[in-house]
Amino acid sequence: MQTDLRHIIFLLLSLIFCACMAGQNNAGNSDTPPPAASLTVAIIPPKMTSTAVMPITAGPTETVTSTHTTTPLPTETSTITPEPTYTILRGIVNQEHVNCYYGPSKAYLYKYGLLKGNRLDIIGYLPDTGYIEVQAIGGNNPCWMNLEFMDVQGEIQTVKPIDPLDIKLPWSPYYSALTFARAERNGNTVTVSWSPLKLKAGDSSEQEAYLLETWVCRAGRLTFVPVGAYQNTVKVEDEPGCKEPSWARLYGVEKHGYTRYLKFDWPQASDLAD
Repeated sequence: MQTDLRHIIFLLLSLIFCACMAGQNNAGNSDTPPPAASLTVAIIPPKMTSTAVMPITAGPTETVTSTHTTTPLPTETSTITPEPTYTILRGIVNQEHVNCYYGPSKAYLYKYGLLKGNRLDIIGYLPDTGYIEVQAIGGNNPCWMNLEFMDVQGEIQTVKPIDPLDIKLPWSPYYSALTFARAERNGNTVTVSWSPLKLKAGDSSEQEAYLLETWVCRAGRLTFVPVGAYQNTVKVEDEPGCKEPSWARLYGVEKHGYTRYLKFDWPQASDLAD
């Protein structure tokens, strides 16, 4: 009996012990984590992967020795031709009465008269006709007179030369340009003829009824020669030997001024038949 009792007590104690151990094991599976173990971790940095291009160390620079010497081209420098400086001279009329015209020849309309002793400014010069453009000192109403009738104080070559194309003539408000002109050459002589200008009574200028401005060859140089005519035909000398072609233009003239000019074909010296 005692032996059985001891077996029973031993079994009860064994059961109690197993129950305690089971409780401990269930406690180990609870949500509360066990204290972490103290670990020493060696952190190894990761290798950096770079997409940058690694610098390349250049090799020694090769020195090229050239045996050809390049001569630089000269720098183009624009040459500016300085404008000539002209002067305004003074002059004294040396004839009792001198006619002064709208243009550089007596072929142009009369503008006004000058008297001996008049002191004037000389503002222009046209060597082809030998006429000078003058005006009262400080004035603004110029006209043209023959250089021979003026005592010039200074060198006339220092006065501004005038291009005939720059001369301004008074225009007629009543008459149109001539309708027709023809030029025919015979050797060095060119004969020009044109349609007549029919004026109303009282419109005559009492001077030449026509003005022919010509640029003709004289002594190898194209020369300006104005010609006045009473009739509707005139002869002009035009020599060979100029590089520039000769030409002309024609006006009708009345007391109020000039008709618009008519430009027409001019026979050149090279046009002569062999």
